[in-house]
Amino acid sequence: MKKWKVLSVLIVLLIAAVYYYVELPAINIHSTGFWFFIIGIFVLLLAAYALRKRIRSRQDIGYREKRVFLIGGGIIGALVLIFVVGGVLSSPIVNAKKYRNLITPEDRDFSEDIQQINFNQIPLLDKDSAELLGNRKLGSMVDMVSQFEVSGLYSQINYQNKPMRVTPLVYASPIKWLTNQSEGIPAYIQIDMTNQETELVKLDKPIRYSEAEYFNRNIYRHLRFKYPTYIFDQLSFEIGDDGVPYWICPVKKFNIGLFGGQTIGRVVICNAQTGECVDYAIEDCPQWVDRAYPADLLVELYDYHGSLINGFINSVFGQKGCLKTTGGYNYLALEDDVWVYTGVTSVTSDQSIVGFVLMNQRTAETRYYAVSGAQEESAMSSAEGQVQNLKYHAAFPLLLNISNQPTYFMALKDDAGLVKKYAMVNVQKYQDVAIGDTVAECEENYVELLGQEGIAPGNTEDAQEITGTISRIAQSVIDGNSHFYLVLEGREEIFDVPVTDFLQVVAMEVGDAVKIEYAPGETVCTVLQLEKK
Repeated sequence: MKKWKVLSVLIVLLIAAVYYYVELPAINIHSTGFWFFIIGIFVLLLAAYALRKRIRSRQDIGYREKRVFLIGGGIIGALVLIFVVGGVLSSPIVNAKKYRNLITPEDRDFSEDIQQINFNQIPLLDKDSAELLGNRKLGSMVDMVSQFEVSGLYSQINYQNKPMRVTPLVYASPIKWLTNQSEGIPAYIQIDMTNQETELVKLDKPIRYSEAEYFNRNIYRHLRFKYPTYIFDQLSFEIGDDGVPYWICPVKKFNIGLFGGQTIGRVVICNAQTGECVDYAIEDCPQWVDRAYPADLLVELYDYHGSLINGFINSVFGQKGCLKTTGGYNYLALEDDVWVYTGVTSVTSDQSIVGFVLMNQRTAETRYYAVSGAQEESAMSSAEGQVQNLKYHAAFPLLLNISNQPTYFMALKDDAGLVKKYAMVNVQKYQDVAIGDTVAECEENYVELLGQEGIAPGNTEDAQEITGTISRIAQSVIDGNSHFYLVLEGREEIFDVPVTDFLQVVAMEVGDAVKIEYAPGETVCTVLQLEKK
């Protein structure tokens, strides 16, 4: 009898060990997986006891057996009760104020903050387009394409002051893992989001810890055995300033009850080549790390703040002052960090935004900008309408400052997912759309459109003035209108002079001294005033 008792306990422990090795629940009371694990062990122990006793009917149950079942059932019931009550007490229903204060958005000035952004910091591609480029790049590598595939991670990072997406290779199949795992994964894909340049970076030391591994080198299992109590959020793949690949592993922190108010409390940085891990408090996270807070979590935190601003009951019924994000987001490289952009709208309206937020993925700093206008979906439809004959589709936009005007900027893609054109749409007047084959052409067309609509760039506060001698002059025709392009001695800027606005430019020649007031642009500056000295 004692032998069967020991055997049944060993079988339960074996099942629990296999479950733990496969599912990797954190040993932490804040983890729902941990509660299922513990309750499951007690259920298995009770079932094993019943099987050992070979109970066939209630008449076979003695006092001792009843006591065991009563205690075991009581423990299971108590655990389930604690789990359920803990979930309710952790919910926004009874903690609306705490959820609202998980983040504190700071009101910022749109023209002051966003004017600093240039097109070298703006991702011109989305994740879908990046995946196409990555797969195409690997397809050209004959020595690798038969053994490896490209992971679908494509983490957005800021690398050497440019927005990049990076993703590791993965084994093409379990058989390919079996034949290649001793040598590891030899490379990762790196895509410059500003110019679509795609590079397969071959490593001196292979990646040995990744999601593609099956046993102890699987990154999740590696982390679990090193940090059994940590509850990890979404992992991201990043590269350091020296190109070394790392896994950025944010650790969840629950601020409200057992399961509520999740933020990020710590970050574990794991070297993907060696498996070496370094554990940081979130406030000590290194500057080069770009994604400690997943974008979905940041959006969720702002939705809590916006919808619970006047309490839970108001968020369901009256909804006075309630706000929510628009449902989509994009990324912006700013101040050597990656920021999540999303629009903010009233919960009772789905046609316009009342502002937008930028949320820092490393620190969770949240900035709110009060800018009213069309919602992103409306702007996307308006841009698609300009190229409806080509059947291009708009990517989710960013909100930028172009000539001191809040402007949606987006890529236009064909059915194959390749970027073909770019569009700028005025937020307040989303019927005003400019299209260009390049970003510079799109910006130039947009600034010209603003002038035609009476939204004169000359009224902007960022206008600059310069005096110099013309060193080069060229002429072009855009949409039937003549433009002269001037370059001054000792300057790199190109000044765009529309003939319709400044007819005197026709008489100007190389060597003439001029005074120019202009609106700065990425490559071409729009002339606001022109005077021959």
